[in-house]
Amino acid sequence: MDQFHLLRVFSAVAEQQGFAAAARQLRISAPAVTRAIGQLEEHLGAKLLERTTRHVHLTEVGSRYLEDSRSILEQLAQADQTATGINASPRGQLTVTAPNLFGRRFIAPLMLEYLRQYPDTQVTELFVDRRVNLVEEGIDVGIRIGELPDSNLRARKVGEVSRVLCASPEYLRQHGTPNNLNELQQHTLIDASQSLDWRFQTQEGLRTLSIQPRLSTSDNDTAIQATCAGFGITRVLSYQVAEKFVSGELIRILPELEPAPWPVNVIHRQGPQGSAKVRSCVDLLVEHLQKAPCLEVFSY
Repeated sequence: MDQFHLLRVFSAVAEQQGFAAAARQLRISAPAVTRAIGQLEEHLGAKLLERTTRHVHLTEVGSRYLEDSRSILEQLAQADQTATGINASPRGQLTVTAPNLFGRRFIAPLMLEYLRQYPDTQVTELFVDRRVNLVEEGIDVGIRIGELPDSNLRARKVGEVSRVLCASPEYLRQHGTPNNLNELQQHTLIDASQSLDWRFQTQEGLRTLSIQPRLSTSDNDTAIQATCAGFGITRVLSYQVAEKFVSGELIRILPELEPAPWPVNVIHRQGPQGSAKVRSCVDLLVEHLQKAPCLEVFSY
C-alpha cells in the first residue's frame, strides 16, 4: 500500500468534494479514486467521508485526518524542493482568501505584485464574507478579521479595525450630530450588517441598540455610497471608510462608544519551514498591511 498516494487521493477528494472531480485533478480513473479511499478507510478502521448522490462530506474523523494529511504532504513537498535545490524560488499554485471588500481593495493589488515578483507561481483568490476553513477548503493563506479561535493555524497580526458610525458633513449640517445613543435612534440609519441590533460600549457596559433602518443592504459599498450621498448614518468597519475620513467626505460619530477593536491577522497552515510560495506570500502581505493606515483604528 502506497500511503502517500492514498493521502494525495484523500486530500483531492476532500478539496474537490467529489470522486469524479478528484479523479480529473489527479488524472486517474474514478474507480481508482474509489479503491484508494476504500483502502485508506479499511487501513484506518474509520470512515473518513460521508457520500451522498451529489456531495461528499468529511466526517469528524476525516476532518482531523485531512489536516494531518495535508501537513504530511506539505512536508514531503518541502523535502522534495530542498533536495532538488528549488526551495528558494517560490513556485506552484497558491490559494488566498479574504473578506470580500477587504480582498478587493487591499489583497488583490498585493497578489498582482506577488505574481510579478514570482513568475513561476499561480494564484487563486477567494474573496467571500464567510468564515473560510483553510484546512477543509485547501486554502494556503487567509486574512481573518476578528478574534481567532484556538486552532493549529499560524497567525501574524497586521493591524486592527473597529465598527464605526459615520455620516456626511452635509447630512450632519441638516440634521445635527447625535450626542448619545438615544439621539442616534432618531436619525435616518443605514444598515449593512443585516442585523437590527447594534452593540456599543458605554460606561455602564455593553449596550444593544435596536434600530429601524431606512435602508438595509447586504453590500457595504452600497451603504457607504448612500452615506456619502447624505442619506443618513451608517455603521461599517473602520478600514472601509478610512480614506473618506481623511478626505473629509465622511465624519466619524460617537467614537467613544465604539466596541473594542478587532485584530486583523494573516493566517496560514504551515510552520516556519513551510513552502517558499506560502512564506513569501505571508511575508509580502504582512510587510504591506502593517504599514496600512486603514488598519490603525485611531490614525484618522
